[in-house]
Amino acid sequence: MKLSDALLAMLVPTLWGLGFTLSKAGLETFPPILLIAFRFGVTALALIWSVPVPERAVLLRIFIISLVSGSIQYSLAYTGLDGMDASAAAIVIQLEVPFAALIAAIFLKERLGWRRAGGMALAFLGVMLIAGEPKIQANLVPPLLVMGAAITWAIGQVMVRALGPVGGFTLIAWVAAFAAPQLLLASLALESGQWSAILNAGPLDWLLILYLGLIMNGVGYALWYHLLGKYPINRAIPFLLLVPVTGVLSAVAFLGEELTWLIALGGLVVISGVAVITIERRGR
Repeated sequence: MKLSDALLAMLVPTLWGLGFTLSKAGLETFPPILLIAFRFGVTALALIWSVPVPERAVLLRIFIISLVSGSIQYSLAYTGLDGMDASAAAIVIQLEVPFAALIAAIFLKERLGWRRAGGMALAFLGVMLIAGEPKIQANLVPPLLVMGAAITWAIGQVMVRALGPVGGFTLIAWVAAFAAPQLLLASLALESGQWSAILNAGPLDWLLILYLGLIMNGVGYALWYHLLGKYPINRAIPFLLLVPVTGVLSAVAFLGEELTWLIALGGLVVISGVAVITIERRGR
């Protein structure tokens, strides 16, 4: 990989990891589901005008994908994030990789193999170590919600794989367009204090939402699909192991979170397990 592209590949997980920390900061002002509704709304308004309208059958399947991997997944993730440190949540969410490998093996009949199975076991062991942290044991509901989000993301990826070639930006734009109103309705049904949060939000809060919608979603995925268009996926995927690293470091730096030795150890084990799953051997 050229040096310039390698720097872009490192920028993507930096944008995404920082976005995870900024999402935690945004939860100080907005209810979780409302915040993610604004994030998808900004993405949809920015992209929907420049992408084609898929045919009706494909659009219906994208709507179902938006419900699963957009509304349900992010509602679980942000509600869980609201109740735990961003540094720990950024690690737990990495279970989406072993869950995706497992679900693909079950429903798409993809070969799992002993190597990936071992990586899955290692990732789950790391999460068990994190769950042993006293401040997490005090309330296990948030990490379980984040794990639920990881499972839902994995199911959504299997649905995307079965969708066929649609185009990355087309898929992102229409998922966001469908998910934003779904999330607004879910927020009205399940949350309270939305109007007060909107009235009390300051300029930094709205800039944060613009970052989540335009930079984290828009620029991040634009760079990511640019790299996937130039290089084999097994060269690009390992860079995503930096997402929990940048998420943890930015949470410690900007939110003042404490990184305990148990969370750090569990994080290393999780990342090692995910690396075993995602990094292909040269011969393959």
